[in-house]
Amino acid sequence: MASMFQMQNTNMNQHVTFPKNIQPRSGSFGQVCLPKRTETAAGKQTIVAAVATVEVATTTSTRANAKTTASTSATSNLANQWREIQGSNNWENLVEPLHPLLQQEIIRYGDFVTACYKAFDLDPNSKRYLNCKYGKKNMFREVGLESCGYEVTKYIYATPDINIPIQNGESCGRWMGYVAVSSDDAVKRLGRRDIVITFRGTVTNPEWVANLMSSLTPARLDPHNPRDDVKVESGFLSLYTSDESESKFGLGSCREQLLSEVSRLLNKYKGEELSITLAGHSMGSSLALLLGYDIAELGLNRENSRRKIPITVFSFGGPRVGNSGFKQRCEELGVKVLRIVNVNDPITKMPGVVFNLENFRVLGGGGSFEFPWSCSCYTHVGVELVLDFFNMQNPSCVHDLGTYLSLLKCPNRVQIQKEGVDLMNRAKELLLNLNVSAQNFNMQVPIPWRSASARTTSNMVKLQVQSQRT
Repeated sequence: MASMFQMQNTNMNQHVTFPKNIQPRSGSFGQVCLPKRTETAAGKQTIVAAVATVEVATTTSTRANAKTTASTSATSNLANQWREIQGSNNWENLVEPLHPLLQQEIIRYGDFVTACYKAFDLDPNSKRYLNCKYGKKNMFREVGLESCGYEVTKYIYATPDINIPIQNGESCGRWMGYVAVSSDDAVKRLGRRDIVITFRGTVTNPEWVANLMSSLTPARLDPHNPRDDVKVESGFLSLYTSDESESKFGLGSCREQLLSEVSRLLNKYKGEELSITLAGHSMGSSLALLLGYDIAELGLNRENSRRKIPITVFSFGGPRVGNSGFKQRCEELGVKVLRIVNVNDPITKMPGVVFNLENFRVLGGGGSFEFPWSCSCYTHVGVELVLDFFNMQNPSCVHDLGTYLSLLKCPNRVQIQKEGVDLMNRAKELLLNLNVSAQNFNMQVPIPWRSASARTTSNMVKLQVQSQRT
């Protein structure tokens, strides 16, 4: 039987009063990719069998010392270059070739997002069902990040404004992620006090429905200037702004929880060098981008008339969030976005598979011309780091966060492609080369939150990274 759901009335325009008078600044965004790596033949590094044990031990010790020195150097460089790594110059000259510090930071924030999946309780029989399995003090230790140098300060919950009868229980707040802040020791290594907020991707049925609500609606997050031209996907906005207003002891909206905690931390560490880093996977990256825009639009990151606390979003397999007005406003506010995407990941092409600004630019000759209805089309925000991987035996790997990170951790396995890519022609060629018959090709719906990295990295049909800028 098909699932039935009803939309409940909600006030998407919940306002929280914060400082205004934001001075916009322009930003340049495009697409960048991983660099070409020179492969080293295995035979070029040989060890003569007659080498003395003492010499081998000395060589091993030397390499270990070199590795330690390199690690110390990287830590020192990060403290000095963190603004560039966070995108102050839109990652210019850091991607081609890929800067090791940037690679390290992408993976580090990806691991923070992975912690959301590891800690999320999906056991219907558990008392913590749809919540975090662990307390804030123990969470990082339980998920293997006890040495990350951060402390969890708050858990974040979201209430989908959708009621699905087959879902266990009524629509209520689900654990979406957490807020954490770097410790005093980590501040020395990072060069600043880092406030990190991470979001998991889609798991529950109401969240899937929210993903499919592809209509654009004005964000109207600033009560002093609604900016009706800034539009975002209604499902993501609903998840961000809906609360449990009908419940006496209900949660505030995801937005209220986040803005309150961010304001508290900014006030607590006022006067220190600060950064705000947002990271998410799939639907979580949409919430991260909405939060980044919200903080900047309200001016919470403004320290004075000339100085702003940098806001950076690391998006893993994220969908489009808003229209061209939303993109332009994010650029004006200086919200930096690095999107890590797989060209074969369908989630990154949604919503607006057909009606998106990128397609209309192609139809317009690839120039700056925009159709009159372009403001009603979806478009991506930020710099794009493009991976290319696919597995015929396990299609769900194309959206799996674990696969994304495992490939970034092993850049030597990536084959570089400099020229542009025609996805349709390449797909046809791939099927012909593999001689896959239509009868044996069964389409499967990917389950993004399941970890597939353990069984996919050894069976990649093709692994590439394309280099392009739009």
